[in-house]
Amino acid sequence: MSINVEEIQTLAREKKVNNIDSTKENSKKVNKNTRRKVSTIIYVNFFKRIFDILGGIIGLILMIPITLVVWIMNVANHENGPLLYSHTRIGKNGKPFKLYKYRTMHVNADEELVEILKGNEEYRKEWEANRKLTNDPRVTKVGKFLRKTSLDEFPNFLSVIKGDLSIVGPRAVIPNELEKFGDKANIILSVKPGITGYWAANGRSNTTYEERVQMETYYAENISFTLDLKILLKTISQVVKKDGAI
Repeated sequence: MSINVEEIQTLAREKKVNNIDSTKENSKKVNKNTRRKVSTIIYVNFFKRIFDILGGIIGLILMIPITLVVWIMNVANHENGPLLYSHTRIGKNGKPFKLYKYRTMHVNADEELVEILKGNEEYRKEWEANRKLTNDPRVTKVGKFLRKTSLDEFPNFLSVIKGDLSIVGPRAVIPNELEKFGDKANIILSVKPGITGYWAANGRSNTTYEERVQMETYYAENISFTLDLKILLKTISQVVKKDGAI
């Protein structure tokens, strides 16, 4: 069998060219990914924080008349107890913080929950699956209105100004929810939680917990100005249409 030197040289040159093209293509992908990572870091640590501060200030200004209205509604409906409710949530990098809301449940809601779950198998199964009750008997008359209109979330802006919360981000979770995140917990906790988010804007009330984890993970891995803007616009649309709370 004779060896054609010219063919071997031609194949070698073609292989070299292919290797160069492949190297260039890989280099382009690396540079593109690097630029994306840098732009994400700049957005998250600078522009997103500025947006949160401005939004937080506007939110606190609006909160003044809203608080007065909520107080009048509570008095009219003989709802005793504090206007605000704080609860420990898990924030970025697993740091706990206090999340503030207008109180929408009875003052002894935590004790009531224990009794409700003990005496109602259906409620217990729903709580274990979703960590929420669709028709929660602990919610007050005023609380139902606040939740339906999403006004109960306005005190969240206190946490935004403090830097514990963002306008847009994954839903802040309570400590005993983390186990349901499984191996996705670190990814979701790599960004600040938000008042609204990808899950909240995409059928929050009509999704399973597993779907929630998938959505929150997607946001954490693809955070960007464009995605935040889409979520914010969709949230505003839902609130106006009263299509689920944020």
